[in-house]
Parts: sequence; C-alpha cells; structure tokens
Amino acid sequence: MMNKESLQELVTQKLSDYLFIVVSNREPYVHNYSGSEIQCVMPASGLTTALDPVMRACGGVWIAHGSGAADKEVVDKSNKVRVPPEDPKYSLKRVWLSREEEDGYYYGFSNEALWPLCHVAYTRPVFSESDWNTYKAVNQKFADNILEEVGDKKAFVFIQDYHLSLLSRFIKKNNPNIVTAQFWHIPWPNLEAFRICPWMEEILDGLLGNDLLGFHIQYHCNNFLNTIDRAIEARVDLERFTVVKSGERTLVRPFPISVDFEEISRESQQDKVNQEMASLKKKLGLDNEYIGVGADRIDYTKGIPDRLKAITLFLDRYPEYRGKFVFIMAGVPSRVHIAAYKKLNEEIDNLVEEINWKHQSGHYRPIIYLKEHLSHTTLMALNRMANFCIVSSLHDGMNLVAKEFVSSRTDEQGVLILSPFTGAARELTDALLVNPYATDHFAEAIKTALEMPRREQQRRMRKMRAVVNENNIYKWASDIITELVKFEFGKS
Repeated sequence: MMNKESLQELVTQKLSDYLFIVVSNREPYVHNYSGSEIQCVMPASGLTTALDPVMRACGGVWIAHGSGAADKEVVDKSNKVRVPPEDPKYSLKRVWLSREEEDGYYYGFSNEALWPLCHVAYTRPVFSESDWNTYKAVNQKFADNILEEVGDKKAFVFIQDYHLSLLSRFIKKNNPNIVTAQFWHIPWPNLEAFRICPWMEEILDGLLGNDLLGFHIQYHCNNFLNTIDRAIEARVDLERFTVVKSGERTLVRPFPISVDFEEISRESQQDKVNQEMASLKKKLGLDNEYIGVGADRIDYTKGIPDRLKAITLFLDRYPEYRGKFVFIMAGVPSRVHIAAYKKLNEEIDNLVEEINWKHQSGHYRPIIYLKEHLSHTTLMALNRMANFCIVSSLHDGMNLVAKEFVSSRTDEQGVLILSPFTGAARELTDALLVNPYATDHFAEAIKTALEMPRREQQRRMRKMRAVVNENNIYKWASDIITELVKFEFGKS
C-alpha cells in the first residue's frame, strides 16, 4: 500500500533532479488578522486538503494566489513563506492579484463561465470578453512566476484545475523543457455542452500544452477526447489515450483523487475530537437525538436545497422522528459576489426557516445551520457524532467530503448517503446511492439510514474504509508521477 514514506521514496528515485512545483489558484494556507495578531488557517477546499499531504511528503514549492489580508506581512523578498507553520515542509510562493484581476479571472471567467459550463446543474454560464482577457492575463502572470522560480533548472510543474487552463501553453512557449501535468478537478462535459464556450479552441490548445492531463474518472477522459476529436485539428489515439497536436503528445488518464486515510483515522480518535463532540452537543442542546450531517461549500452543484426538501418530506412521512432527529448542516459561504450564489444563499436560508417553523416544538428545531468556516477538529467531531452523512451533489468531479467521513469512522458505524453523480460513487458502492432529484426516494433513504442495523452499517463501512485506505492520496500522487515518468521521461 502506498503511504507517505513510499511516495517520498518514489519522488527521490524518479524526480530527484527536478524542482517539484504545484500551482493552483487557491493557496493551502492563508494568513489573516485576528485582532492585532496574524493567524494562519487552512481554507475549506478539497484540493488543498488533498494536496497538502503530498507536498509535505515531496517538498518543493507551491505557487498560488495570495488571498489573505495578512499574506504580504509574512513572506520574504521572493514572496515565499515556509509552511505548515508548526512544522515547515515546503515553500508557498504567493502571486498577487489586483481586485480587478480577481474579479475578472476568478469570479468572472473561472466561476461564472467555466464552472457552470462543466457542471450539469442547470445554471447558465456567463461569457464576458473582458473576463476572458483578464483570465488570459492572470494565467500569464502565473506562468511568469513559475518561469522565474524555475530559472535554468529542470522542473516538473503540477498544475491544478480549471482556473489555469492556459498555463501549460504559456510555460512551454518560454521553456519547452519544463515537464507539465495538469489535473482537472471538476467534470468535463460532453461536446454539445462545451462547444458553447466562445474560446473553446484556445482552452483546448492550452490544456494540450501538458505532457499529462488527468481527470477523476474515465468518463470525463472520454468526454475530453471526444471534444478534441470533433472540435480541433488533432489526432486522437483511443488505444493509447493520447492526443497529438502540432507534433506534441499529451497523455490523458483517469486518476481518482482521495484523502490521507491513515492521518484522518488517527486524528479522529484524538482526545481533542472527543472533547469537541461533547462541547458541540452541549452548545447545540443535543441529548440522544439521531444526527445527520452535511458539510459543503455553499454551491449550487452540491444539491443543498434538494437535501433540505428530502428532510422535510421525511419528517412529514414519519412524524415519530420529530423531536428525535436533527440535521446539522455545516455550510461555508462561497463566491457570494456572484448573483447565482446570492440567490442560492437566500433559497437555503428560506428553506431552513420554513422547515424549522413547520416542524418545531418547544426548543426543538430539526435543522441546525452552521453557516461559518469550521475548524478541522469541529468537522471531524461532526462526522464522528453522525448517524449518517449526506453528500447530495448534482454533479461533482469526486467529492472528498464522502471520503473524509468514511476515513473518520474508525468505529465502523454511520451511513453514507451519496449521490450517484459524484466521482466518489464509482468507488464507494456500499454507500446508500440516492438520486438527489428524486425527493421521495431521498426521504426513504434517510429512514433506511436511521434504521439500518449496526451489523449492516459495519459491513458497509468496513468495505468503504478498505477502498479509501487502498486508494489514498499518496497512491493518487504516485500513479500520476509513475505515469508521467513512463510516458515523458522514458522517451528515447
């Protein structure tokens, strides 16, 4: 089984002569002011949760947008800071963006155009030429920072996600010897959906600047290759899963991302988690109620309104659970400057208020909405407390919340209610798989989860834990590095 030590050994063997660089929009650590003091926190992000253990194992440099209010106060003259603060293992290099750049590149093209374009969640993309031009300019700014960091050294640059689809091409134009791989963390839609993007050809050309391009599942690889085959001049080899454009080859492969199973399992048993569980129960006024949990960014792809509608239908059908069941919804506000997200927040607030008003009794409220950034310890305590966890995404690349819940349940209890429209559903087949659009079935799944015998919970959880343990984050990174070495470094 792949672990931190074996990944370190692989990197030492295969990449010892290469500077290892990870580049993403979101940074793994953010420095903000807490009164007059500077506080360092890890943002709520599946990407950073997954990649931070890899960087701790491999070392190197992580290049990302410096978004914290106090980020500039802690970097050196090269805009770097060593992280994590309690035990530094690698360097974080920050790229500074103006408010206008952030608005056009991040809120604009990345999240009003590409995000809804790639997710089938029935939110229409917004295409603005001004946003597109800013997106290009920011991708170039990231490229300049990478080229400055690499200099004349050999380097492997591992690019993350849809914010940086043009980056590899910009890098290769200035230094074709840099080896690049990119992982696309969100779904890739079919051609009929993607072709509405006015700058489709430029995005495809940018992604084909990579030596290796990874997606979560084979279906997304197939969609991408079909898009290439029908949209631009390039040769697609479906036997080897490669694309050749202008004499350059790109390997396309599925790599299901995961979590640090052993670390989460270990942390979930710590005394501080047990203490936090007791504190939460007292703070939230909980006694012996059945507890359901959901922890998400507030995003229209996560199916949060569908989840709430299923809960109220469950309580309508089975009133004997009123007063005995609560659902704790941990929601991190996200992209609140975008109209679709403002509308979603209002919808969720209204649904929570309506459900609690309808089913309240004395001090009892069925929905406890924690609309704030919660600590890692608090989230782990919620997972440990839960009789079940709901992951109800309408469309998701993977969804690591599901894998984190499974990893935390060392007691082999608890039930995972999982949308089949997540990448995680391909692996966690012993979850209760429920279509979030089918409200009646969803409500019945909640009842099934609450009434599932302990032995059946154990059987399912044991099998899911074995899957996540085997296919952990170190295996994900190892598979990518091994494939890249075989494909790129092995060229004669």
